Amino acid sequence: MRRSKVKVPGELRYTEKHEWVKLEGNIATVGITEFAQGELGDIVFVELPEVGTEVVQLETFGTIEAVKAVSDLFSPVSGRVTEVNTALEDEPMLINRDPYGEGWMIKVECTDVSQLEQLLDADAYEGLLGE
Repeated sequence: MRRSKVKVPGELRYTEKHEWVKLEGNIATVGITEFAQGELGDIVFVELPEVGTEVVQLETFGTIEAVKAVSDLFSPVSGRVTEVNTALEDEPMLINRDPYGEGWMIKVECTDVSQLEQLLDADAYEGLLGE
């Protein structure tokens, strides 16, 4: 997928592993980028943590299975999972259709919002993607 065709919203932060995060107060909504879902292909299953699970920045919080591959999911921030997108259980393709909207995965109550400063902004993420 070419960078020029991939949507990279400016208000989000990104990991080098292609997760995105949106912070509202101290609640971080997490998902995978449009680039990542395009590389994976049709998503058939997502394994996400339970509400109350502690996640650690840049460590795995679940897996995503597509027709092409199975990949780990990495948390952009540390904290406690407060919500899981249960709609993905029945309709994992929401990630393909709307990775920055209905395809979000988890919400995390951040223990340290300054961790977002360690992540990529939109320009740096686009640079990571190359041409």
